[in-house]
This record gives sequence, structure tokens and C-alpha cells, in this order.
Amino acid sequence: MNAMLETPELPAVFDGVKLAAVAAVLYVIVRCLNLKSPTAPPELYFQDSALSRFLLKSCPLLTKEYIPPLIWGKSGHIQTALYGKMGRVRSPHPYGQRKFITMADGATSTFDLFEPLAEHCVGDDVTMVICPGIANHSEKQYIRTFVDYAQKNGYRCAVLNHLGALPNIELTSPRMFTYGCTWEFGAMVNYIRKTYPLTQLVVVGFSLGGNIVCKYMGETQANQERVLCCVSVCQGYSALRAQETFMQWDHCRRFYNFLMADNMKKIILSHRQVLFGDRVKKPQCLEDTDLSRLYTATSLMQIDDNVMRKFHGYNSLKEYYEEESCMRYLHRIYVPLMLVNAADDPLVHESLITIPKSLSEKRENVMFVLPLHGGHLGFFEGSVLFPEPLTWMDKLVVEYANAICQWERNKSQCSDTEQVEADLE
Repeated sequence: MNAMLETPELPAVFDGVKLAAVAAVLYVIVRCLNLKSPTAPPELYFQDSALSRFLLKSCPLLTKEYIPPLIWGKSGHIQTALYGKMGRVRSPHPYGQRKFITMADGATSTFDLFEPLAEHCVGDDVTMVICPGIANHSEKQYIRTFVDYAQKNGYRCAVLNHLGALPNIELTSPRMFTYGCTWEFGAMVNYIRKTYPLTQLVVVGFSLGGNIVCKYMGETQANQERVLCCVSVCQGYSALRAQETFMQWDHCRRFYNFLMADNMKKIILSHRQVLFGDRVKKPQCLEDTDLSRLYTATSLMQIDDNVMRKFHGYNSLKEYYEEESCMRYLHRIYVPLMLVNAADDPLVHESLITIPKSLSEKRENVMFVLPLHGGHLGFFEGSVLFPEPLTWMDKLVVEYANAICQWERNKSQCSDTEQVEADLE
């Protein structure tokens, strides 16, 4: 009798379990997708100056809300994963010419040159010299999308292909690109300066490329000649400070580290004969045992320690990271400098963000831009589910470059007016 009375209550119990399960799933989805996170304009760090006030008026994206796709755009992991797997949606195919430069050590550096498709907003000849992210090149979709947009805004674009990154270009010396080597980027910039003596330069670097361009700019004052401005997006500023955080599991950094290391291993092994062959002159201290260590490496730090630092003769990983990181060069950059990171970038630990913040407090030429969302080189925009071809990052870099060009034009016109008035007096 008691059993018969309790039977009708069982469905209610099951319904409660189902509701609890659904609630748990929804909670996980909300947390993982970060759906409760607000949208807001990026945080800006800068000193009050005539230049910063002009930029705030001329660059609406700096003060406007960045709105990522509603369903998944607030997750830095998904933004990063989509960029890494997909690059961009409906990516264009800009036409360019591949240039080859023979370096002093016999290496063959390549870059792709794209001519402008429209007149520039101030009517000047301006070339964007672009350094992509780790193991990237001009054929990557995010680079193609950005180049096409820059061309349509009147910019000539020169894009470095990292040494060894292009699968159809063989190495001609036992060396490939490294974390902070500026040789190939400098050779490309010098080619542009000589070939287009009237052009002005906008320097742009993405991720690892951001480290390279900032280091290049700060290495010598001569590197900043005819440079209007420099833009760095999603770099980590100090490999020495980043190496410990990149081995931690929070925000899945250790997993990303493993994936990037696996990709680097494939690229290095594709050039195995040139880098480790018996018939070539190997870099100082590079031994055959390093090849076996490469096979078992599970992090970028292990690869850097066993292989990459030895291309330039560094005695230790610490020395390599200290010398090759741009942090020690940033204060030597005197042209307008915009540094961009996303607060939810899973690759760049929040402790590294203190570097550009501190710099922006000391230098009037520096503006640090920190949106809440965007992941690592994602910055997708869109209404609900499907992202737009152009990203917030693409538009911001071009908008900033346009503003700097206008700023320089206004300064030139003011100087000309002052000179005329002085002559009349």
C-alpha cells in the first residue's frame, strides 16, 4: 500500500533531476562563454597631450564599444581558437609580388609587396611594413584580410615571410626565424626605403611580430627615420617574464604552449636537412643530440633552449630571452606608438600587461589600448553567431594610421604657415 502511494511521486523526482541537469549545463555554458561579461569601450592608458587628444577625436573605435559576436565572442578561448583554425571568414586574395633578399649569412629572406588600390586619405605615399605572428607569413588569412583592407585605404603593404615559415621556400642557410631577430624585417624596410624614396612608413607587428618591430624600432634611432608610427598587437613584451606563466595550466596556457610547440617542431623538422645535415655548417653549439631533444619537446621553451637560441650563439635561455625581448627597447621609441592587447587573451598573462601600462605613464608618444574581449588576434565582430570578414583590430590599426597621417599633415601645414609669417616679418 505504501509503495503504491509513493509511485506517483517518482516522475516529479525525475523532473527535478532533469531541471538540475539543465541548470548545470546552462551554468557551465554561461561561464565558459562568459555571457555575463559586459561590452564596453577599450580601456585606454595615455598621457594627456595634443597628440592623444587628437587621436581620441580622430579614432572613434578608441571610445566606442567593441561588441563581439553575441553567442561566443566574449570567450577569449573561442576567439583565439577560431583565429588559429580559421583565420578569417570570406578572406580576400590580394595580389602581390614576392621579393627575395640574400642576407649576409647566405639566408634568403622573402617578403610580399602589395600596391595600394585607392588614394590615401591625405594624398601621401605611405607604406605599411608588416611583421606577422609566430611561423606566419603573407598567405595567412588574417594577414590577407588586413592587407586587402589597408590597400583599399591607400596603403602600400610589405609583409615579411618569416624565415622558414613558407612551405614552398627552402632555407639556404642553417638558420630560421627566431623570437626577436630583426635582420629580415630590417632588410625589408631598407628595400622599401631605397625603392620608394618618398614613401613614409607605418610599422605594424602582430603577436611575435609585435616584439620584432618594437625591438627593431628601439635598436637604433636610424630605424625610426621616415616612420610615422608603430603599432603592436597582442604581444607579450618579455619572454623571460612570460616563460613561467606559459607553463601554467590556468586559462589553458600550458595546452596552447604544447600546440604551438608542436607546430614549431613540424616547421623545424621540415628543414631538417639544412639545419641538422652533415654537409652544412651548423650554428655554433648546435649538436646532433639537439635533434633528438627536439622530438621530445613539449613546450616552446624547450625548443628555444635546445635549438632556437643557438642560431645566434646565446649561452642560455635566460640570455636569449633577455636580449631578444623588446621590453628593454620600448623606451627608445620616439614616434607615436600604439600597443594593443585583449584582457581575455589566454596567451598573455595579466602580469605582462603592467609593462605597456607602465610605459604609457612615462611616455607621451605611447597609447595602450586594452579591450575586454578579443582573445589572441581574434577581435571578431558580428551580430549573433557569424563573424564579419573585417575585425575590430583590422579597422583600428588603419584608423589609427590614418589619424597619425592627418596629424603629421597638420603639423607640416602649421610649420609652413609659421615659416611664411616669419618670412613676411
